[in-house]
Parts: sequence; structure tokens; C-alpha cells
Amino acid sequence: MALRAARAPEAAGEVRLSEVIGAMSYALDMVEGQPMGHAARSCAIGMRVAEAAALPAEQRSALYYALLIKDAGCSANASKVAGLFGTDDREFKRGVKLVDTDRPSEMGRYLLGQVEAGGSPFKRARKLASVARNVATEQESIYRLRCDRGAEVAAMLELEDAASGAIRSLDEHWDGSGHPDGLAGDAIPVLGRILGLAQTVEVFAAAQDAAFACAMARSRSGSWFDPALVEALLSFECDAAFWDELTLTAEPAALVARLEPAETPFLADGARLDSIAEAFATVIDAKSPFTARHSAGVAALAVGIAAELGHDARVLRDLRRAGLLHDIGKLGVSNRILDKPDRLDPEEWAAVRRHPGHTFEILSRVPAFRPLAKIAAAHHEKLDGSGYHLGLTAEDLPEGARILTVADICEALSARRPYRDALPIDRVLAIMAQDVPHKLDATVFAALRAHLHA
Repeated sequence: MALRAARAPEAAGEVRLSEVIGAMSYALDMVEGQPMGHAARSCAIGMRVAEAAALPAEQRSALYYALLIKDAGCSANASKVAGLFGTDDREFKRGVKLVDTDRPSEMGRYLLGQVEAGGSPFKRARKLASVARNVATEQESIYRLRCDRGAEVAAMLELEDAASGAIRSLDEHWDGSGHPDGLAGDAIPVLGRILGLAQTVEVFAAAQDAAFACAMARSRSGSWFDPALVEALLSFECDAAFWDELTLTAEPAALVARLEPAETPFLADGARLDSIAEAFATVIDAKSPFTARHSAGVAALAVGIAAELGHDARVLRDLRRAGLLHDIGKLGVSNRILDKPDRLDPEEWAAVRRHPGHTFEILSRVPAFRPLAKIAAAHHEKLDGSGYHLGLTAEDLPEGARILTVADICEALSARRPYRDALPIDRVLAIMAQDVPHKLDATVFAALRAHLHA
């Protein structure tokens, strides 16, 4: 099986946890509509603030990982954001980070431009009225979903409790106007205060420059941000070399790798890599209410098929990871598309067809997962070349890819979707049989049938 061809370096204990998490953070940037590298650049800023503020060394490891994984809960509220505001959740999230949400007039102007953008005047007016009635309650729910889920994912990744606490409190404001609990001042964990400052500064610096970002921090000192941390930030405002490297480097993850606290370097063994794949599968599946267990389901089916075909434990483990992570590229697709109950238009369909390419791009950044990238990204390819995103044909598709394709189709047909109910398994197999052997591998399909009827 082609999955044997390239081995990840984990067996020799060469995989640094920071390397894996740093690369995987690029997937979280997509959920928030941020340019890839946002979390890594936020990490660089946050760690520099921590240094300037003389944060104790024993807290810096938790801060480091919390900065990289800070947006792990953002997929959980994507569907709610798209539904509430009638817009692309990623576009909305990207823009709102440049808004002072504590200023009603500023937030109101932003909503006027975003809610049901492109819709008819009547449709926009109706949606705006709905937002006006429900925004306070729904906004609280949106923040709580993000913060609670992010903390849960951090725990799944076996990070320190302080990291989970920082992620849960990153949207709190110094004056108590933040979310989800309205904490104020020193009641907000210091790591959460650094996260909130670092991510906002990064967004403003990326939108314009460091001076623009620091001016924003000054204006929000004492309201959004801890004044002492703002002073720490301003101590390196004029460090042109720092800001230039931050904005000009093509690979922020490489920059961030140098910032890992030397006192507590962590290695990711096989079990930890499994935990990372499982945690990110929950992030992926939280993106839409219609994919609550899709990644785990595909992984289980792929393992079942491969076991029927007689593959060993290493192949089963690699296929499981590929199944858990195959849809990571969907984090870059708007929920206006993923949750749409009607037929997709050509532009929307094109966006969906791009997601396997994003999967390949993300997994290729992680040496431990790089051998699985092509397999995972080929889960919509067909033997006759009619699939996507590359239109590969039989000679290009190893057995691992064929297994994932069959597992993905089976799980998708077995689950409820916005445009139809779940189908019974006999109906699923009958539909799939119509594509055997010209689109789907006959041997793999027979193994699926045997696994399901075992």
C-alpha cells in the first residue's frame, strides 16, 4: 500500500510539538478569515510582550501554545455567525476584528455593511430587524461557543490548564465589557490578557503597519487591554527589525519555532500525534451542524475497510489519521455554502472543490503528517478522472486514496445534510454500487460491504 512508502519521523522521536501545532495553526487562520500565519504572528507578538512584561518563565510554555491554538474554538460558532448575520462567516469575522465592538455606532455601521450583503433591500431590512432583536443574546452565545470549545480543544491536545484558561478568557476586556463572563482587571488570567492584546495587534499591524496597531492599543489601554501590557508592547514599538521580520517572512511558523520556551520543549510521539488528529477532527466537524461526526466516521470506515483488506496496524493508524484530517481544508469554506439547503451556484461549487487543495497545503506543512497529505487530499478523486480537485485517474490513485474516497462517500450518504435526510445503509450501498468499478474501486467497495455486514 502506498501509505508505506514515506515514513513520518515520529518513530525516532524527532517531532517537536511546537512544529506540529505551529503548522496546524494555519488551518485555524482560515476559520477566522485571516491570512495564513495570523496565529503564528500573534504568537511572536505575544511572546515579545511576555518578555517585556517579565512574565515568569514557568508561564511562557502555556502562553506559547495558547497563542498558537487560540482560535481552536472558532469553527464552533461559524454556522451561527453565518445564520445570524446572513453573510460569509469568514468575511464577517475578518472585518469585525478591526472594529471597536464596544462602540455602538462603530459596530452599527459595520453591521449595516455586512448583514445580508448583496441581498434585496427587503431581505436586508428583514434580516437587520432580526439582528436588532436577537444580537445581544446571540452575540453572547457566539463568544461562549468559541471560548468554551477552544478551551476543550486545548485540553484534548493535553496542553497545560493555564493554556486552556487563557483561550477561554481571550475575549475578556480589562474594563469588564468583554466575553464570555465579563471578567475585569486582574480577574482575567494574565495569559488571556496577552492573547487578547496580541491577536488584536496582529490584525491591525497586518491591515496597515505596526504604528497603526500600537496606536489602537494605546486608545484601548484601560478599556480592552491591561495598561501594563500595553506599556510592554509599546516598549518595542520602534523595533523595526522585529516588525519587518514579522510582516515580511514567508513562513511565520519557522519564526515562531525559534520562540518555543527552551525550558519546556515537548516532543509529540505517536499517541500525541493521534490526539492532535482527533482534536483537529472535532474542530473540522464543528464547522457545520451537518458534519458533527463526519471525520471520525470516515476514519472508522477507512480503518474497517483496510482491516478487511488485511493491512497491518501501521497502515490502519495512518489511514485513521488521514481520515480524521481529510476535510481540514473545509475550514476555509464559508458556512453560507456548507449549510446551504439549495443547489450551489457555480461560484459556490468552485469554492467547495478547492477544499482538498487546502487540505494538502495544511498537512504538507507538518512533517509528521506530510506522508498522508496526498492521500487525504484525494478523497474526492475518482478512478475515471471525474473527481476533484485535480481530476486524477486510476493510475494516480493509490489504495489509500481509494479507501478514503469510498469511506467519505459512505459516511456522507449515511448522514443528514441540509438538502436531504440520512439514508439507510442498504440504500447507501445501492447508490455507491452504481459507480463501481469505473469511479470507485471494486475491491475496496467489496471490503466496505463486508465491514458493514460483519
